Amino acid sequence: MALSVILSLAAASIALGAFAVVLHRTAFGRILVYGGSLAVGAVALVLALTSLLGGAPVETLVLPVGLPWIGAHFRLDALSSFFLAVVNLGGAMASLYALGYGRHEKAPQRVLPFYPLFLAAMNLVVLADDAFTFLFTWEFMSLSSWALVMAHDQVKENVRAGYVYLVMASFGTLALLLAFGLLAGPEGAYAFDAIRESHPTSALVLILVLIGTGSKAGLVPLHAWLPLAHPAAPSHISGLLSGIMTKVAVYAFVRIVFDLVGNPAWWWSMVVLALAGITCVMGVLYALMQHDLKRLLAYHTVENIGIIFIGLGLALAFQTYGLPSAAALAFTAALLHVLNHSLFKNLLFLGSGAVLGATGQRDMEHLGGLIHPMPLTAFTFLIGCVAISALPPLNGFVSEWLTFQAILLSPELPAWGLKFLVPAVGALLALSAALAAACFVKAFGVTFLGRPRSEAARHAHEADRFSLGAMFALAALCLVAGILPGLFIDALGPVAKLMVGDSMPLQRDVPFLSIVPIAEARSSYNGLLVFLFMLFSGSAAALAIHRLASDRLRRGPAWDCGYPDPSPRTQYTASSFAQPIRRVFGTLVFHARERIEMPPPGDMRPARFEVDLEDPIWDVLYAPTARSVDYGAGVLNRLQFLSIRQYLSLVFVALVGLLLVLAIWP
Repeated sequence: MALSVILSLAAASIALGAFAVVLHRTAFGRILVYGGSLAVGAVALVLALTSLLGGAPVETLVLPVGLPWIGAHFRLDALSSFFLAVVNLGGAMASLYALGYGRHEKAPQRVLPFYPLFLAAMNLVVLADDAFTFLFTWEFMSLSSWALVMAHDQVKENVRAGYVYLVMASFGTLALLLAFGLLAGPEGAYAFDAIRESHPTSALVLILVLIGTGSKAGLVPLHAWLPLAHPAAPSHISGLLSGIMTKVAVYAFVRIVFDLVGNPAWWWSMVVLALAGITCVMGVLYALMQHDLKRLLAYHTVENIGIIFIGLGLALAFQTYGLPSAAALAFTAALLHVLNHSLFKNLLFLGSGAVLGATGQRDMEHLGGLIHPMPLTAFTFLIGCVAISALPPLNGFVSEWLTFQAILLSPELPAWGLKFLVPAVGALLALSAALAAACFVKAFGVTFLGRPRSEAARHAHEADRFSLGAMFALAALCLVAGILPGLFIDALGPVAKLMVGDSMPLQRDVPFLSIVPIAEARSSYNGLLVFLFMLFSGSAAALAIHRLASDRLRRGPAWDCGYPDPSPRTQYTASSFAQPIRRVFGTLVFHARERIEMPPPGDMRPARFEVDLEDPIWDVLYAPTARSVDYGAGVLNRLQFLSIRQYLSLVFVALVGLLLVLAIWP
């Protein structure tokens, strides 16, 4: 019954989009769309959790739509139940936030009709059980999200972002289409059950799936669209794109590689791990260089997708060599990070939306001092920053710690390539974790601390109660998932059992809510004890300082660092904070060039300092491809101006060429 109800809820979301076409200009239309999406998401979340926690019985359903000889197959199992919970939790929080934030939307006619369609499409992708239904709903998800990215098409950068996104989405869908063609084989077995029975194995399938899902998730070098499109959309849509839609791409990879494909070769994991390690470091380095708050968050999605794929690559390696317990650890770490990233990334994008709504700015160089007019937003944003920096006791730490624990099991792998690659990937993961902490010190400090750098920041105001409610709910979930991670690991047990044949130990076998991924003598973690220790030690330190410190009042001039003028220009900016990292990595990674323009003596104008950063992947891969396509299109464009004789000559040459091919074909 759960599968039928969830499909009915998806149909209700599509109906909400149809109503929004007529009612988008009214307050009732906004409340109907976002309130209805909140209700639909909440019910679907409850059903998904009930299915997952109840042992996730497999449900299937075939509807008489789609291809005539196949129909539309849908399936609800442990894997789809988990991702349904992630999708609908994120959708419900975004809808709650949008009830308040949506009042300020300048183009509701471009947002309201497509918002529920986007949510419905993500649900249908997770439920699809045949190749045609999967690809149809996948493209439905791409097109509805593209329409949301293009909501503010009066901005030139948004138009470019939408174009790049559409091209990359089409390219990814083509790769998945070819992958399913190989999986279906000569019999055309497009239903997933038939593909499972045939046990197809092909290295080309892995490459195509990595291209198709990696382009949607943001794997380097297929990430080019993500930092353009995610900031272009309204902030609650950005949270869904970055925190939720990328996880649907992860679902597609897991469903195909771990479920549909037969026994993989050992080197498949090396390809996944190498791409994931590079993605981790490149994503966080790109983020550190940004001063646009939403673009910084978008690049951090690239980094976290790399972390997830490190776990999946390790699970693939352990599974290949018959190490189910190690595979379960790595797979659980990856899926736990799927959940954690969906929570704190959604929270951070909603917080950036609150900043944007209060100031009209997302450039950190024009912010600062927002902790005073926006203390509640600052608190929730700080929770998100700590979580994404993988600091205890919040949720980001647990999943990254489990990933490191899986890396420590790599000596059990017999392949020498993996013995060298996995420690190198572990070092890249450690580097990215350290750089992520530095990046979010910059993001929070420059945005919320110090003095306001503009009039807009000086006159900022707190977010509305709906927005704050959504942000506080996500912050609370980040804390709960960090101090009680065993509850979430237990819930992932049926998923790991289904995909890799084993699961991490249930927490009732471990004392006092601790998690022991390998052995208690080697490593264990208790988030609740860490949280209580931090709470107790912090409170005791504050009490001791207030009780024992001198209460004598002492006054003196504040240290001004040599700058007695209290101008905001004298404080750190986002660019100056990132300068040491840029000096270390910039020349190699970004081809950074610094320019300083000094005024002549006697001229009181300030000096100008500019930094040019390039994306080498764009310059090497995408720019030449775009030039080649433009050149080819220009050449082919001449064909429409030929004469009838020239057209007949081309047809004759084509026929002769085809006859020659048939003549020499073996």
